Amino acid sequence: MSAQPKRRGVSDREWASYRRLLVYAEPYKARLIVGCLAGVLAGLGMGGGMLNLLQKNLDNLQNVSTIPQSEYLLTAALLPVLFIVLGIAEYLNAYLVQWVGNRVVMDVRNRTFRHLHTLSLDFYSSQKTGEMISRTINDSTMLERAVSTVMSDLAKQPATFFCALGYLVYLEPRLALYTFIILPLSIVPVILFGKRVRRHSKEGQQHLADLVSILQETLSGIQIVKAFGMEDREVDRFKKESSSYFRRTMKVVRAKAAIQPIIQVIAVLGFVAVWVYSYHTDMSVGSVITFLAGLFLMYDPVKKLGRIHLHIQQSAASADRIFEILDTPIKIADREGASELDAKIETVDFENVRFAYDKELILKGVSLKVKAGDRIAIVGTTGGGKSTFVNLLSRFYDVTDGAVLVNGTDVRDLTVESLRARIGMVTQEMILFNDTIAANIAYGTTGLSQSEIEAAARRAHAHEFISEFEAGYQTVIGDRGTRLSGGQKQRLSIARAILRNPPIMILDEATSNLDTESERLVQSALDELMTDRTVFAIAHRFSTIVNCHCILVIEAGLVVERGTHDELLALGGRYKHLYEMQFKDGPEESSAGT
Repeated sequence: MSAQPKRRGVSDREWASYRRLLVYAEPYKARLIVGCLAGVLAGLGMGGGMLNLLQKNLDNLQNVSTIPQSEYLLTAALLPVLFIVLGIAEYLNAYLVQWVGNRVVMDVRNRTFRHLHTLSLDFYSSQKTGEMISRTINDSTMLERAVSTVMSDLAKQPATFFCALGYLVYLEPRLALYTFIILPLSIVPVILFGKRVRRHSKEGQQHLADLVSILQETLSGIQIVKAFGMEDREVDRFKKESSSYFRRTMKVVRAKAAIQPIIQVIAVLGFVAVWVYSYHTDMSVGSVITFLAGLFLMYDPVKKLGRIHLHIQQSAASADRIFEILDTPIKIADREGASELDAKIETVDFENVRFAYDKELILKGVSLKVKAGDRIAIVGTTGGGKSTFVNLLSRFYDVTDGAVLVNGTDVRDLTVESLRARIGMVTQEMILFNDTIAANIAYGTTGLSQSEIEAAARRAHAHEFISEFEAGYQTVIGDRGTRLSGGQKQRLSIARAILRNPPIMILDEATSNLDTESERLVQSALDELMTDRTVFAIAHRFSTIVNCHCILVIEAGLVVERGTHDELLALGGRYKHLYEMQFKDGPEESSAGT
């Protein structure tokens, strides 16, 4: 009794992804219905009209001239009409159903891409970028066959099959019964190989994702690969994963390729039965040929319907991988009744904030009260929780315990969009896009004039080097800004933040990649930008934070010291130690231990 529910469970898992996929075709059901009806028409015309014309004319085919003139002319007239109708039906079936299939792929791909942008940063810390690329692009492509090919064959092939079946029963009932006994045997190889196709397809898609991951990692880090002479190692990694993908792919090919020959052998047994039966009966040559043609028309749909099962199995493996992403819960989302943050920023408070990642406590009860216009610097050793602290304000993560308040309201009770619209950010990792300089500066801000973009670039001391490019602000800077130096990229990032003009600024080691001259110029621009704004600055160079209202020293998730620059130096604790470590070889030659 216990085995039966288990078998039903397996069946449910096999078909659940496909049924879920078909939901995406619902908005296009009109096209799908018309395409399927056209497929039915094509199947009926092939299975009934063709056999009828064939049988009527072959019975008198000992000499064409013996065919009655009326039938001869009727056949000559009907054949072109039949094939014109069949051609139109085939076209509508192929075009409309494949349109729906490709539109479903586009919708699934777009929804997956959008969902990826709603997931919190902790999701990406545990996922490979190449894996997400592969699932969004490669796996979604596999779904097109699941919709277009499957739906087209489900409409056309049963119509062809049953129409041919009915005609053969009408033509020779006893012989039809004999041959139909053999028909169920053709289902056996479909069942045997279907699950194997799905298993190997899923494994193959995983290996393809690993291939994309290696490609993405290697190309994004090509300078390091070359610098350390690791080209051969990366090539070997790629070849090994490529070989694994090839083996899995060939297992799928082998399983699919085995089905057709087996069905053909079974079909031949049916033909043999017809041949033997006709030899011992008075069947006419026309009836024999028509019956054999009917069997061929019947076994072809069986073969294609068998492949439907394989298509579903193969596509379901890809659908499973996509739905794993779509089913990933959105942790950072607007609460019901969340309000817009549109008032002037007066206060920002951290109340006994605790944050854990994968059960590891990163922040262990940090409190801080900030008034509008305060400049807060955060320093400390690497891994102490500095970046996590400021990321909680932007709700890249939510606190595990405690609260972050803006104007006395928990940020979780504010809409994410309105909160982040009031916060500007410049990070150590300079994120630029393969677009024009103007587009990169204006990223995240709409409706700007060229003069406003140039004004922001001037304040960030970027206008000078931009003007040196032949295309100026219309210069395309390459993937991640490869045409620019580190200092130039950072100044574009700062220009972007200046243009956004937010009341709260987060500077995550914003001047860490600037040379001494660039740092002086940009720091001057940042000083101007920070006026009358609330600033949180993770400090890389201590020389940039001496005028902050409050400096926090965070280590191991705790604030171990706080005060002004002079107060902390007088205290003689961790801050003084870090400060002296940085400047022991001269203020311009060392960097902070952050």
